[in-house]
Amino acid sequence: MPKYHMKKKEREITDPEELKQILKSGKYAVIAMCRKNEPYLVTLNYGYEEIRNCLVFHGALKGLKLDFIAENPEVCATVILDEGYVKDNCSHRYVSLIIRGRMTVIWKLEDKKQALDILLNHLEENPAPIKARNIKNEMSYDSFAMLRLEITEMTGKKGN
Repeated sequence: MPKYHMKKKEREITDPEELKQILKSGKYAVIAMCRKNEPYLVTLNYGYEEIRNCLVFHGALKGLKLDFIAENPEVCATVILDEGYVKDNCSHRYVSLIIRGRMTVIWKLEDKKQALDILLNHLEENPAPIKARNIKNEMSYDSFAMLRLEITEMTGKKGN
């Protein structure tokens, strides 16, 4: 894929720490997938795993997104921190990321446990009650899928 440059360079976010902070602050990503020239978008809550620089998601064991990933694991995603429209200025305050990477299903139990912990710790102030309510034993992990988006490229942009 050809590289494009941002027209308004002053809006580009290049600092790796600032990009990581956006991932740490965000709560959802819109994932774009494609198979046989058919596009599909899905919005998912995520957890950010800083050590591996990846996002983790949970979902059903069967469904359209898993079908798409099986055929083409290369995805594009966006994370947006919306700070609102500026009235009478015709502008919008935001920061956004465009992420490219490879989406895989996490199958190993230990990896699945770790991914769920990352997701819950990212989204919840107190994840323990949610985990206790939904994970009764190790077989509980067989009732849902965990996905990992390995980030290979990321660009950031900020608006007024």
